[in-house]
Amino acid sequence: MRRALALLALGAGAIAPASAAAAAPKISQLVVFRDGSAVAKQVKAKATSVKLGGKRCGVAESTALAALVASRPGKLRLHDFGSCSRRAADGAGLFVAGIRGDLNRGQNGWVYKVGNRAASAGAADPGGPFGRGRLRSGQRVTWFYCRMKSGGCQRTLAVKLRASAGTLTATVKGYDDQGHAAAVPQATVTAGTFTAATGANGTATLDLPAGRYSVVAGKPGLVRSFAERVEVP
Repeated sequence: MRRALALLALGAGAIAPASAAAAAPKISQLVVFRDGSAVAKQVKAKATSVKLGGKRCGVAESTALAALVASRPGKLRLHDFGSCSRRAADGAGLFVAGIRGDLNRGQNGWVYKVGNRAASAGAADPGGPFGRGRLRSGQRVTWFYCRMKSGGCQRTLAVKLRASAGTLTATVKGYDDQGHAAAVPQATVTAGTFTAATGANGTATLDLPAGRYSVVAGKPGLVRSFAERVEVP
């Protein structure tokens, strides 16, 4: 009987990590660098740890930093404004100070948005990006290098699409830190090898052959959009 109980305990211990990993939310993540290049991935925000100085700091599952570490966008430079430890609960003070060669300088540096709104908590805060719960599957996280001006970062772009026979209509909006939207004129909408510029109302029309396209909106000085997939009949 004791042996059977021991085997059951071992089995439970072997299964638990896999179950925890399966429960980690799948996040759509976009990292936009200072030169406008970007890396987009879907990753699971699994619990992990990062090396900082001479110690290991735990990073809670379902946090933006967990997703960033999992995506491996390049060398991460971190700073701890708290007292991180192997316990993920102590990771609220972890701060991203650089990705690849883009390092924070003065008021400018790396920030992240969930959806269209800038997070109000640290990327590893166990309370989540807004202190009301952690990331959920299907959410979008955008990391970008903020150039602070007039108290806020540059706007991030999002594009909405409407397809009809041979035509694609794209509407581009830019979102401030609070998630307030404004139409973006003179943004470039790219669908495969086709491009068009938005007008004063933030809308562009592209004449396209039937097919499937990945569509991105961008404009110098602003943060490019996620790629949106669409089929033109």
